[in-house]
Amino acid sequence: MTDNSSGILTAMMEASLRKCLDRLSKVSAGTWEILGISASRGTLEDAVKRHDFKNPAASAVYLNIAELPLTAMIMFDPDDMENISNCFMGYSFARGPVTTQAEEMMLLELGNIILNSLINSALNALKKSAMPSVPAYLEGDSGRLLAGLAAVAAQEKNFHIIAATLVIRSKKGVSRSEVLALIPEELTRELPAS
Repeated sequence: MTDNSSGILTAMMEASLRKCLDRLSKVSAGTWEILGISASRGTLEDAVKRHDFKNPAASAVYLNIAELPLTAMIMFDPDDMENISNCFMGYSFARGPVTTQAEEMMLLELGNIILNSLINSALNALKKSAMPSVPAYLEGDSGRLLAGLAAVAAQEKNFHIIAATLVIRSKKGVSRSEVLALIPEELTRELPAS
């Protein structure tokens, strides 16, 4: 993949995410913004390490298109659950020691909205048509996330990684999350050179 085609893919995905987050900001109680976006190459482990893991555990929502294969995920700090739910739904869940089923469902719905926007822009750039999987949820340390994600993205494979850092703001707080798209190198070679 040329630098130009990498830039085209990143720009398309950024535009799609910005549009999605603008819409979320209009219909939800919080403000959703992209703090930054970057493109790199690396493995699944490199992608997962984009999350800061200040909290030893992370919550991750992911989906994939097996026939391409293409994977997208969004990672949250479970300690940010109150702020995220307040921004998305307008009220906070009472935070307990573990993630509840209601919190998991909220993250799955939020992830579905954001990740489908990201996947659709990648499919448009690649001029492909495919149906993503139903979003799935994982929680744990980096090792547990890697083990779970290995079912949909080969750990040793090299990917083109598009990584965006999101800022989620409410009157009560600010949270960050990472949105990642893992596109196999062989698939990115199909992008136009100009």
